[in-house]
Amino acid sequence: MSEYADRSEPETGGVAQSPAPVTPADAADAARLVAFGLQPKVQPARDQEYAELLRRYRDDPPFARLADAVATGLGLVVLEVSPRAGMAVTAAEDSLFAVRMGDYARRTSADSGDRFLHGLAHLAVAALAFPRPEDLADDGYIGRVSVNGVDAFVRQACRRLEERAGEQGENTDPETDAPGLEAAWRIWARRSATGATKDARRLAGSTTGIIGKAVSFLTDSGFLQRTGDDHGGTYRTTARYQLQVRDLAGSAAMAELLDLGVVPVTDGTATLLPGEDGDDLELVADAGLPFHS
Repeated sequence: MSEYADRSEPETGGVAQSPAPVTPADAADAARLVAFGLQPKVQPARDQEYAELLRRYRDDPPFARLADAVATGLGLVVLEVSPRAGMAVTAAEDSLFAVRMGDYARRTSADSGDRFLHGLAHLAVAALAFPRPEDLADDGYIGRVSVNGVDAFVRQACRRLEERAGEQGENTDPETDAPGLEAAWRIWARRSATGATKDARRLAGSTTGIIGKAVSFLTDSGFLQRTGDDHGGTYRTTARYQLQVRDLAGSAAMAELLDLGVVPVTDGTATLLPGEDGDDLELVADAGLPFHS
């Protein structure tokens, strides 16, 4: 008589092993990796511990899930974990780490009404750095911007909006308390590009001063790297900034600024090309990257 074979167990006869329990050391390593992600200027290629934690994230799925959970608990969204970007995280809207345009503008200007200009500056830097969808999709793409180039880009957009307002017979007098791009461009167009000081410094409230604050903030946040002093300061994008803009590229602010048809040459200079006429624009208030409204 043949013997019954019980196939409910593995052929090896062993008992299925349960996942190894999470140890305090594992939790500490996961938190350490997230901490590296919150230090954007630390590069994996230059920090052996960071590189090892990234390797463990890639090769150890339970550890990766643990690190993701730590990030989620802190109100962070993991955009990518890779040698090129490190642990790239962005803050969720309700996170302790979230930066809001109103707070940023108050720190950089005594005039809270300037928050629209600060938001527009950040939006313009992102649009100028990655003007085409394929630029955001290409991991090897590096955008280049300059302070003067961003100012020229916005002023060209201002002229396009002013032309449209004139054609439609709309009021072109700036209203400082009006929301959105329509208010911002009117104020920007009348604001001095550099201001006037005895030592030729640009004023903080000038448009290039506002852009200078924006690119300095982005540099300190690991989104840009300064490359020179020409054109008011030149900068190149980082993998982190590409991921950040990619995550927010579907916003109405980004899309509608690009839809103006002001197409920049992506070498960081002020050269601009006119585009085709498009539809009327209505931009959400307090729009600006990489901030929460």
